[in-house]
Amino acid sequence: MEILLTGGAGFIGSAVATRLVAAGHGVRVLDALLPAVHPSGRPPALPGGVEFRQGDVRDRAAVERALEGVDAVCHQAAMVGLGLDLDDAPDYVGCNDLGTSVLLAAMARGGVRELVLAGSMVVYGEGSYRCPEHGEVAPGPRRTADLDAGRFEPPCPRCGAPLAPGLVGEQAPADPRNVYAVTKLAQEQLAAAWARACGGRVLSLRYHNVYGPGMPRDTPYAGVASLFRSALARGEAPRVFEDGGQRRDFVHVRDVASANLAALRAVAARPAGSARAYNVGSGEVHTVGAMALALAAAYGGPAPVVTGEYRLGDVRHITADSARLRAELGWRPEVSFAEGMTEFAAAPLRG
Repeated sequence: MEILLTGGAGFIGSAVATRLVAAGHGVRVLDALLPAVHPSGRPPALPGGVEFRQGDVRDRAAVERALEGVDAVCHQAAMVGLGLDLDDAPDYVGCNDLGTSVLLAAMARGGVRELVLAGSMVVYGEGSYRCPEHGEVAPGPRRTADLDAGRFEPPCPRCGAPLAPGLVGEQAPADPRNVYAVTKLAQEQLAAAWARACGGRVLSLRYHNVYGPGMPRDTPYAGVASLFRSALARGEAPRVFEDGGQRRDFVHVRDVASANLAALRAVAARPAGSARAYNVGSGEVHTVGAMALALAAAYGGPAPVVTGEYRLGDVRHITADSARLRAELGWRPEVSFAEGMTEFAAAPLRG
């Protein structure tokens, strides 16, 4: 199969390219090499046989040329991370939603009808919670006064009681809590509309906290694992926000790449006009504080410092139920948390 891989020079995209080539697929990468991700302006080393084209998914002509002769698209190109403030909103919407709409329109014109989309767990907002009295509840946004006072756990919106966090499944309603999250939900909705309009097929992979070799060095758009790893490389203690008790599912980038391969193998068998989402998580729940401790120990650096700081727009707990992906596509994560953190501690970061 000939595959167009957008964003294929990025952290996740380059791992996907490696996995697809190893499986015998032809891969054409389209990547804008944005300075926030590629400060050198040069693509990373990609596997032999990958055709690299520098171009932006917002550029209609570049996308149309890149789509020539391909059977399916794996769309990884996006501006990622929470960002700094609302001044980032135009960039997020432009990169993620305008870029996706340009790509989808070109696919409709060019007759390419199979799409695997890089989604995100951020579309859920907070994860799944249960109140002892009221059962499953959806807490509202956390209040600044509570966060300032160190009250980080969201209470029951009905009685104020403490809540028990659990796993969130794909059937959970969307509740994006920041601009990036809104753009990721919009990508899924645009793709679903495209599928209905032209008889396409789309599988959206909602990544949880992806980490591994090749992560970019710390920027305002980097993931927490990259921020901790960058601090250790500078000889500094990782700074853990809130109380470190935030629950996450840290999934290795090679497992994310294998999920993309499984989705590309399965998408052609889906009904025309259909869209389906899958969580991509390791199945292991760890706190941010525990991850910082594991990474610092594996690196041999200073122990993490819990700061009590917070970022508005961050959620407290979000962990995946990936049973649908395992059952329907036969995917299984292969890299354990302990193994992955040990590897990540020794791996160089992308400059």
